[in-house]
Amino acid sequence: MTAETSQTLDRGLRVLKLLADTDHGLTVTELSHKLGVNRTVVYRLLATLEQHALVRRDLGGRARVGLGVLRLGRQVHPLVREAALPALRSLAEDIGATAHLTLVDGSDALAVAVVEPSWTDYHVAYRAGFRHPLDRGAAGRAILSARQKPPQDPGYTLTHGELEAGASGAAAPLLGVTGVEGSVGVVMLADSVPERVGPRVVDAAREVADALR
Repeated sequence: MTAETSQTLDRGLRVLKLLADTDHGLTVTELSHKLGVNRTVVYRLLATLEQHALVRRDLGGRARVGLGVLRLGRQVHPLVREAALPALRSLAEDIGATAHLTLVDGSDALAVAVVEPSWTDYHVAYRAGFRHPLDRGAAGRAILSARQKPPQDPGYTLTHGELEAGASGAAAPLLGVTGVEGSVGVVMLADSVPERVGPRVVDAAREVADALR
């Protein structure tokens, strides 16, 4: 540190870097040890970063990078969408349903990329920017499920009628993308999701994760 630099800002940036390097978040105690400062300092840093949506804390108290980090660069969302579009387009055309990439934004699930199939007579209208609670809909539930399952067993989540009457959804979480929580899924007008859709969504989520690394 020199006379021209800010110790508080330096610590805040170090917090963000530490959180960006972990998939599971860090506790206040863990951050305190890594930074070499007391817990009170860490609490103040996290509270300030949370106000700007740069950090969020889950129900277990673990701090993670917030989606506000993405908003710092206006080009980030377009870059994320661009990286995800090939896999989403392939998924939508293969399944014949609307495919989407959804990221965590605070306590909500936020659709950041959507591709509709080109050959179907009808499909669910689903738009980028649509948000809903994490505990409703396949996209959010897949993300919550990934927080409790081992990384090698992500699985997929199926729902029906939670966001739109008559619509069913399937989603699988993004894994291995540092600092980003999200899922890839499809939504269709059907009473149930065909058996092959779940594994296909898992494959698409893996493709998107590879493109974002």
